[in-house]
Amino acid sequence: MDLIQHSDSPRYIRLHERDTVGVVINAQGVAAGSRFADDLEAIEAIPQSHKVALRDIAAGEAVIRYGQVIGYALRDISRGAWVTEQQLRMPDAPALDKVPGAATAGAGLEPLEGYTFQGYRNDDGSVGTRNLLGVSTTVQCVAGVLEHCVKLARETLLPKYPNVDDIVPLIHSYGCGVAINAPDAVVPIRTLYNLSRNPNLGGQALVIGLGCEKLQPGQLFPDNDAMTANQSEAEWLYRLQSSENGFSGMVEHIMGLLERRLEKLNQRRRETCPASDLVVGMQCGGSDAFSGITANPALGVAADLLVRAGATVMFSENTEVRDGIHLLTPRAASAEIADALVHEMAWYDQYLARGMADRSANTTPGNKKGGLNNIVEKAMGSIAKSGSSPIAGVVPPGERVRVKGLNYCATPASDFICGTLQLAAGMNLHIFTTGRGTPYGLAMAPVIKVATRSELAERWADLIDVDAGRILSGGVTLEELGWEIFRLYLSVASGEKTWAEKHRIHNDLVLFNPAPVT
Repeated sequence: MDLIQHSDSPRYIRLHERDTVGVVINAQGVAAGSRFADDLEAIEAIPQSHKVALRDIAAGEAVIRYGQVIGYALRDISRGAWVTEQQLRMPDAPALDKVPGAATAGAGLEPLEGYTFQGYRNDDGSVGTRNLLGVSTTVQCVAGVLEHCVKLARETLLPKYPNVDDIVPLIHSYGCGVAINAPDAVVPIRTLYNLSRNPNLGGQALVIGLGCEKLQPGQLFPDNDAMTANQSEAEWLYRLQSSENGFSGMVEHIMGLLERRLEKLNQRRRETCPASDLVVGMQCGGSDAFSGITANPALGVAADLLVRAGATVMFSENTEVRDGIHLLTPRAASAEIADALVHEMAWYDQYLARGMADRSANTTPGNKKGGLNNIVEKAMGSIAKSGSSPIAGVVPPGERVRVKGLNYCATPASDFICGTLQLAAGMNLHIFTTGRGTPYGLAMAPVIKVATRSELAERWADLIDVDAGRILSGGVTLEELGWEIFRLYLSVASGEKTWAEKHRIHNDLVLFNPAPVT
């Protein structure tokens, strides 16, 4: 990575020796006529995080960033020009039948031992980073009553149980008016099944249903389920339609169920757990051209450290992986895992095609304002989160992660759906990078927010936990920031609150439902 800078001069960053464009660093951009330290002259004004042509690029020639083709010039682009979306033709996605297979596995990374955190150990062997009472729901119809009860319980019950962090209603828009037997309906159903088993919920099963919905409680807690094995149905399930005394009767019954579980959860205590018990989900949103330079590569360094420590770490977002799939399949730990990666990409291609959309619909106006011209460029920065470790497993949408190490959790790129699916996969700690800024948070897991730019970190000092923009100023190296994030994982997992937690900023759970709605 070449950083062209001087204390008071225009600056750009070039990531790979093959790159034909650099990314402008200056907070206010550079003016026309500005001259960089290597004598490159900007022939027009170029905003911060946007690209400058490092040499003349002929019409039809590849435009290269990250050492990869991110587009083809639609017309001649002069050295020093601002390279924009309108000047590029987006490359085709890599053909899935031609991506390379798993490479021969080399020597494993050196183990990283002796790192621990203070967590809550569960009966199933998983470990929570928070002690939460989760309440599952079978249908949106119960949301109003449950939200009323949770608000009341937070005010009147929770103060009596100081060892419980919060009460989390698993409210969603699914459950009725849906094609419950359609093949793709398995995705939202298994997502809800696994959300209730998230390590941060402590195994205290409770379901609030209506009574007439298509999604039945037995699909969330079947007869042989370990969480309800020693309980009668009346102990873990309440149907609102069974109330004999209207709304007041519903509230009274639900409050009793909540308090009995709060009493049990309040007896739990943190204990020393190895770093290998962490399950970290990585995500990016409101991305810009710095995402793939600062924050995401720093997460990649920290991801390698987690893998070395024996932990589980997930990266996601199908459309933000699709254009880099040829770089990921060689990292698969086996041919079967490489095939699973290709399978998830193919399934999602078909899903988008059914909706008459394609991967180009992903890049948002904010992404483009932040210098990302298309999904190819965005994907190259997104996969930087995965670091360099072998990919040990692939998690289909709604399923639980099964192996330690680096996993690909197949999710849409929507922030809310991705977060929900990573929670269902068993995530107990979340990290989220942003360049444009977002107040995103989750109720079921602590969310560490990382800014790609120092300007955002300074402007949102009470929302951003980590300033990755220090890499651009030379205040910290990529390796140093990766270690800083790794240590922050351990601190937050042990109870240190993130800004999103302090402000109680929680996005809704959003289920991925590719099946028809009736």
